[in-house]
Amino acid sequence: MVRVGLIGYGFVGQTFHAPLIQSTPELELAVVASSRPDQVQADLPEVEVSTPQALLARPDLDLVVIASPNETHFPLARTALMSGKHVVVDKPFTLDLAEAQELISLTGDRVLSVFHNRRWDSDYLAVRAAIADGLIGRVVHFESHFDRYRPEVRDRWRERQGPGSGVWFDLGPHLLDQALQLLGQPLEVETTLARHRPGAQTDDWAHCLLRYEGCCAVLHASMLVASGSPRFVVHGEKGSLIKRQGDLQEAQLKAGFRPGSEDWGYDPDPLEFWNSAGQMTPLQAPRGCQQAYYAQVRDAVLGRGPNPVTAQQALDVMRILDGPKRTG
Repeated sequence: MVRVGLIGYGFVGQTFHAPLIQSTPELELAVVASSRPDQVQADLPEVEVSTPQALLARPDLDLVVIASPNETHFPLARTALMSGKHVVVDKPFTLDLAEAQELISLTGDRVLSVFHNRRWDSDYLAVRAAIADGLIGRVVHFESHFDRYRPEVRDRWRERQGPGSGVWFDLGPHLLDQALQLLGQPLEVETTLARHRPGAQTDDWAHCLLRYEGCCAVLHASMLVASGSPRFVVHGEKGSLIKRQGDLQEAQLKAGFRPGSEDWGYDPDPLEFWNSAGQMTPLQAPRGCQQAYYAQVRDAVLGRGPNPVTAQQALDVMRILDGPKRTG
């Protein structure tokens, strides 16, 4: 049994980490550190409630999961690693490249992983499988969107001016990690950030162009897209792929569904494959399975398998996330 301590019980800790950890055999969520102890006790009566400092000092924990605000990722992960713990850090890995490199230098024989859970989304799995099967041949254009319609600026740390806030640090890591997994490291990067909503304190629009030999990737996130956008549009020498709707696991977790439920991860929206003759064939998307991330982390901690998201892979994301940006 791998005993787990979770730091942070805000939206991400409550919605993603705690349910996925508890749904994974051989992982025991033993303690949660939160500024909302009443909420933790209401949701998880069998779990101890602590402070981050007390949790990190406990010798009976094997794995520490850090789901607190972005600016705390580095100091908490650093302390956990120096205390001999295996560590999972929610995305983004850190606030900048130097912090990420320092954490990697401290890893030793411990598992240091970053929660790029969107690798196990149904939409991405569908696109990845179609490309791997050669349906559209060589990819020449890849487009990935996380667009939402949230016209009101909310009073939360992600939307206040400060280190690690804004839509680029929130959704950019997902967009970048998926693109890098599919296409590799780009030759050139151009990133533009903007504030479009009245009263916005930080970026709520992000556009990133990755240039490859013979291919371009467009990564986009916006908080003012009422119509929605296709989640993926991919063009190749032999055809095109369009995935119109995104994965439903986040919505299912918020509604109380858990891995193992009958409809868990099911995606009713097919991937559209358009051949060179302009004919469309719908392809059933695979089920999403974000729980696979924690199952693989468990196996890595127990020495039974590889780290599902290595710190080096997360460092590749940080190089672009922390790279030069223009203001639009």
